[in-house]
Amino acid sequence: MRDMVDRRRFFAEELEAVCKLRSRALVDAFATVPREAFLRPGPWTVLADSDSMAGYATRATPDADPARVCHNIVVAIDPERQLFNGQPGTIGIWLDALDLVPGGRVLHVGCGLGYYTAVMAHCVGPTGRVVALEVDESLAAEARTNLASLPWVDASHADASGPLHETFDAILVNAGVTHPLEAWLDAVAAGGRMILPLTGTMAAMGSHIGKGLVLLLTRQETGDFSARVLTVVAIYSALGLRDAEMNDRLGKAMMGGPVKWQAIKRLRRDVHEAAPDCWLHGRHFCFSTA
Repeated sequence: MRDMVDRRRFFAEELEAVCKLRSRALVDAFATVPREAFLRPGPWTVLADSDSMAGYATRATPDADPARVCHNIVVAIDPERQLFNGQPGTIGIWLDALDLVPGGRVLHVGCGLGYYTAVMAHCVGPTGRVVALEVDESLAAEARTNLASLPWVDASHADASGPLHETFDAILVNAGVTHPLEAWLDAVAAGGRMILPLTGTMAAMGSHIGKGLVLLLTRQETGDFSARVLTVVAIYSALGLRDAEMNDRLGKAMMGGPVKWQAIKRLRRDVHEAAPDCWLHGRHFCFSTA
């Protein structure tokens, strides 16, 4: 029987080296949280090509040894729905960008079975608070069970579209959306950060998956947000949180290519007419290159 303590530590330190993680607390969290405890029983279905979700070629692990998922691989939660537990090396970079600290308040939109919720919970510790929301009722119920040993985590069934009634130092949106919700922007504390995957749906990949950009938003004293593109992404689309008109606008904006979207500097919340420096202009927000 492999020593899982050592195996998880190696897994975490490999992520640290390859993904250039800055946060020691995050590395320790990856070394501590047992990924298999936040998956359905193995053997597990994993993506055969973890560099691209196109085509969904999968394979099965030879057995249910927990060491099988201590790798930078994408593991299926529900293969029939193309629903996966995200790649640690991808999500880890997003979490690192959130600058999680002990005592921090975190919102996780789309928590799935709770693995990355637990990782964030270990980063903020028992003096912190983590609110995890999941739109799928069965997944939310499983997440509550999986996270029961962490009393500073509140996991519930919700689509995250309603008022939040509190503020957070960090928000991780873990599904593709066409626009940031006002409730999320209002809930970011001064100096707080949000990871936001902006995606357009792709006909070739079905309605479940969208492709687009992951942005890091940081709230400024003015109430606007600085904005920086972290990477491109293909990710499961958020249910009930997408807008058809914004999906079309986003698709057209993405056609402008990386020269355009890499120039995004801020998210404006003031009312103004669309201008040439508006990369994606909405009713209550605008991603601007100026």
